[in-house]
Amino acid sequence: MTAERIYDTVSEEFSRVNDLILERLGSEVPLVEKIAQYLVESGGKRLRPLLVLLSSQAAGYKKDDHLKLAAVIEFLHTATLLHDDVVDTSDMRRGRSTANARWGNAPSVLVGDFLYARAFEMMVELKNLAIMEVLSHATAVIAEGEVMQLMNVKNPKLTEDQYMKVIHDKTAKLFEAASHTGALLAGADETQEKALRDYGKHLGLAFQLVDDVLDYRGDAETMGKNVGDDLAEGKVTLPLIQAMATGKKEDADLIRQAIRKGGLDDLSRIGDIVETTGALEYTMQRAREESEKARDCLSTLEESAHKTAMALLSELAVARVN
Repeated sequence: MTAERIYDTVSEEFSRVNDLILERLGSEVPLVEKIAQYLVESGGKRLRPLLVLLSSQAAGYKKDDHLKLAAVIEFLHTATLLHDDVVDTSDMRRGRSTANARWGNAPSVLVGDFLYARAFEMMVELKNLAIMEVLSHATAVIAEGEVMQLMNVKNPKLTEDQYMKVIHDKTAKLFEAASHTGALLAGADETQEKALRDYGKHLGLAFQLVDDVLDYRGDAETMGKNVGDDLAEGKVTLPLIQAMATGKKEDADLIRQAIRKGGLDDLSRIGDIVETTGALEYTMQRAREESEKARDCLSTLEESAHKTAMALLSELAVARVN
């Protein structure tokens, strides 16, 4: 019910954003349009465009350009997912086959490029240099985050600080950019602009940390991807880092070995280790801390339905784990 309350706050605008997204996917190349529509219509919570709608109106915005900005953010996110799935050789996303599994890597990468280009076309139409600066910088940071993650695949020596840097750049940065540009569009003062920017950052970190927990406690139907995917790909996440730091030597050695070789041979045993060492609860506590920081950022805003929805969204981020 919490999620419904959040989306109901901007239900009309959300519907118009979806229509705009579909409208701007048009291409003279049929395969481009086919893949792009498959991705955009494949579901997902559309959290980042939701953040644009909520943050801009929480800061007092009354016009319609937040719809276009929300679509821009969704195109940037979708392009990133396309490239992610190719890099990770993923075959499942949001409960469906990935584009690269259906059409191959080359078309997926190129359609991702198309979506980036379309996003920047629409960005120019907003005629707001500050927004362009934030989004162009965010796009570069996200790409750097992807490369950092790739460099650290099968690296069991990754530290918690290094990991937090990776997930900030790879995941939280677009959340941050969404709420920040919403504030810029509304002409928020410097205090509110910083508060909304930081809200997005902390919210994005909370969502990612909970996703790390769900990689062990979730299920494929709920997550829209296979349980254990991160471990299978040799990705080091906070539960593994914490378990190696606090567990028995033989358990830490097993985790290091599993990270180096990838695959799911040791998933059941490692799942037990991250539970018994308290690594999953530690990760959840870090997620709760980020959620609380996000909620605290809203104190500078005037009371409104949009502010309330943003507070609920910070709670929802950590309520996905049973």
